[in-house]
Amino acid sequence: MRLSKDFFYTIKENISDEDSVSGKLLVKSGMIKKISNGIYAKMPLGEKALKNVESIIRKNMDEAGANELSMPTLLPMDIFEKSGRKETFGPSMFKLNDRYSREYALGPTHEELFVLAAMNKVKSYRDLPFTIYQIGTKYRDEMRPRLGLIRIREFTMKDSYSFDKDYEGLDISYKKMFDAYHKIFKELGIDYTVVKADTGAMGGLLSEEFHAVTDIGEDTLVLCENCDYSSNLEVSKNVVNKEENIEDEKELQLVETPNAHTIEEVSKFLNLDVKKTVKAMLMNIDDELVILFIRGDRELNENKVLKLLGANEINFANDELIAKSNAVPGFTGPIDLKSAKIVVDNEVLNMKNFCCGGNKEGYHYINANVKDFKYDISGDIVNVKEGDVCPNCGGKLIFKKGIEIGNTFKLGTKYSESLGLNYLGDDNKNHPVVMGSYGIGVERILSAIVEQNNDDKGIIWPINVAPYKVAIVVINPKEEKQIEEGNNLYETLNKLGIDTLIDDREERAGVKFNDMDLIGIPIRITVGKKINENMVEVKLRNQNEAKDLNAGDVVEFIKDIISKNK
Repeated sequence: MRLSKDFFYTIKENISDEDSVSGKLLVKSGMIKKISNGIYAKMPLGEKALKNVESIIRKNMDEAGANELSMPTLLPMDIFEKSGRKETFGPSMFKLNDRYSREYALGPTHEELFVLAAMNKVKSYRDLPFTIYQIGTKYRDEMRPRLGLIRIREFTMKDSYSFDKDYEGLDISYKKMFDAYHKIFKELGIDYTVVKADTGAMGGLLSEEFHAVTDIGEDTLVLCENCDYSSNLEVSKNVVNKEENIEDEKELQLVETPNAHTIEEVSKFLNLDVKKTVKAMLMNIDDELVILFIRGDRELNENKVLKLLGANEINFANDELIAKSNAVPGFTGPIDLKSAKIVVDNEVLNMKNFCCGGNKEGYHYINANVKDFKYDISGDIVNVKEGDVCPNCGGKLIFKKGIEIGNTFKLGTKYSESLGLNYLGDDNKNHPVVMGSYGIGVERILSAIVEQNNDDKGIIWPINVAPYKVAIVVINPKEEKQIEEGNNLYETLNKLGIDTLIDDREERAGVKFNDMDLIGIPIRITVGKKINENMVEVKLRNQNEAKDLNAGDVVEFIKDIISKNK
């Protein structure tokens, strides 16, 4: 890349419409350009960095025995109807109709398409196992696109699917992909962790997520300070202290609590520890009024609720739905509560003499106990908190933030059964194929790398991801010896397969240095006045000090650095 002639720019002004470090730096460095909310163009430098990430992914997938193919992104809606996922994806799908009014979607995911492809091969158990993958575009109508490339509406995903005759085979295929993911993220130099997660719309038996650990991450990762327990907050189990509560049960009392609607107001008014209170969550779950009771200091975990009830959708109840019961918002409690399904968190069942709503405006009960009310179902329906007990070892839980960059699913037979992907076994009977699914978000990887590798000057790319490995800065292109040596190094390095750019613009040296720091090129060679003494300056982006080298030694020096970073 020759900056005086090729398409190159950086932005000098601060980027005000991005809410993450990576978003600001990728826009400012001219790697990406925001077109609309959640939609970005990849400029030449950004496209080259993305292709480098894809190359590392592709190499490891091929080495793991997966075969690459390419799927369309315009998908007929009837395949989602067959799999039962048209309603599951709902408004997150981009939908359109052709000239014959047939309904299509811009592919949010491709499980169904891969099943259809597998049908061409799979007839007998002898046709299994195999794994196929693609690196292609996905579309999802995100409600709140944010954080630059971390949550967007059009994105690149590596998605692969394994096909086996049984669950023992799935375990083998899953481990191959799981190990390949570790190799990919280690090769990319990402600080990451793996957590158990909710299977969500994908369904299946097991979901594990690979998260880049960053402060900006959307997901809360739950880890143990003593053991290797790791989980996403949405599925992390809350361990209830089941030691016998020896507190004597007191007499139930209805007390006046004027103008105390929130649990904080109630606990302050009654001078109670918030852990001695129980709060009500009035929810609309699949068009039914469900009132959930949890300890006052806890947060509701909607994923756990949906799984416990086998439900599809949860929202706050409106006034019309609430009016079908005797619940009083701000003063709702489980005692004598009528015409609503009552769900109680397991932790509440272990409490004594707690405060809860009185189902009467301006009143709460104190000294309430489980014997004072009836409920329909109980379960773990809350988020864990830092300091809670580890389900594995009893140690303390700690939180970190993460960007989900990859996920692996043991899908089982969900899609093969719904779409009719079967094989003839050695028992001469038809059996559904057992599947696994494995995804990597390419743009998210780029953002995660930038989030973890930057300073006040700009991006610090790892050598194997950087759009160019070397930047040659010619201080004065009008000086014949400087431009001659710059061109010589530029041509030599590129012929050796070392991606190199040359900054031969007629700009001030400070502008050139700032731009090279901003775009994060790992190795900078400066050709200036010292070339008259056959010397050039070499500086690594991740180090503060520069060093002078004889111009004849530079190429070997750079080859050595690159070989050490492979």
